[in-house]
Amino acid sequence: SVFPKALMWSFPCATLSAGLHYILRRGPDSAVVASAGGVSLLGGSVFGGLSFILGFLVVFRSQQAYARWWEGATLLQQLRGEWYNAFSSCIAFCNASSDEQEAVA
Repeated sequence: SVFPKALMWSFPCATLSAGLHYILRRGPDSAVVASAGGVSLLGGSVFGGLSFILGFLVVFRSQQAYARWWEGATLLQQLRGEWYNAFSSCIAFCNASSDEQEAVA
């Protein structure tokens, strides 16, 4: 099943997220939070960093997937060409016409 492997990856992330949420929501006394006029700056920077990392990963994975797709399309075209050459060779060598037998012999 897929669920144990998915749980192995998702549980530590969920635990870390819950822990960070608890630490950041307890207040500015318990965590090192820079504030300007009562507005927490740490939450915005964490969100900005997370957005940058997730955006980078999405672009990287999309680029990898496109490269794999293009490689597969190229190999499929090459396979089609090989089969076309093999079939046309079979047709050329299996000609039953007696006119060409003198030219081959």
